[in-house]
Amino acid sequence: MKVCTDSCIFGAWSAKHLNGIEKVLDIGSGTGLLALMLAQKSQCEIDTIELDPESAGQAQENIKASPWSERIHLIEGDILQYPLTSDYDFIISNPPFFESDLRSPQEKKNKAKHNQSLTLGQLMIVIRRHLTSVGTFCILLPWHRTGYFEKLATENGFFLWEKLIVRQTATHQPFRSICLFSFKNPEKAVVSELIIKNENGQYTTECAELMSDYYL
Repeated sequence: MKVCTDSCIFGAWSAKHLNGIEKVLDIGSGTGLLALMLAQKSQCEIDTIELDPESAGQAQENIKASPWSERIHLIEGDILQYPLTSDYDFIISNPPFFESDLRSPQEKKNKAKHNQSLTLGQLMIVIRRHLTSVGTFCILLPWHRTGYFEKLATENGFFLWEKLIVRQTATHQPFRSICLFSFKNPEKAVVSELIIKNENGQYTTECAELMSDYYL
């Protein structure tokens, strides 16, 4: 799978929420991007799990080539069946979140992008099972499914702490949201917005600053 701008934004934004975090679970390794971004900005131990063998192999290559390979542990398997032996105080996932959108002729992309292999409801069950009582989880969502997932999270005992609304430009409608949830109830959820590019097609100052530790 190709590395997308929204995934990079997700990783950079999530990495800012690792203060005091020791154990991380990344659900859906892909290329290993998120695990690597979090490892770069922390001293966390990171377990990352990937269903697709070829993607897992690519992720393993990327992890081994990084300076953080000793802290990132790749698991090849199905998160719905794999017997994880620990709980985590931070869980991150860029899940296969399209439900009724047009499918690709490539089955690998369908499994990665559509919820035929992991529904949001199933993902919620996994998170509830493996998140510590004081932990937080972070998820990347398409904008049109954000309301549904917030309701799902509420029904499962979670509270929204922060939400980043992502737009391609100031004139575009939101296309992604990044949400941070916890079992604890905040006084007020923090909602902010990030615009990726300005009217000249250049990265905005806010986006460039967010990505500055990762982009050369």
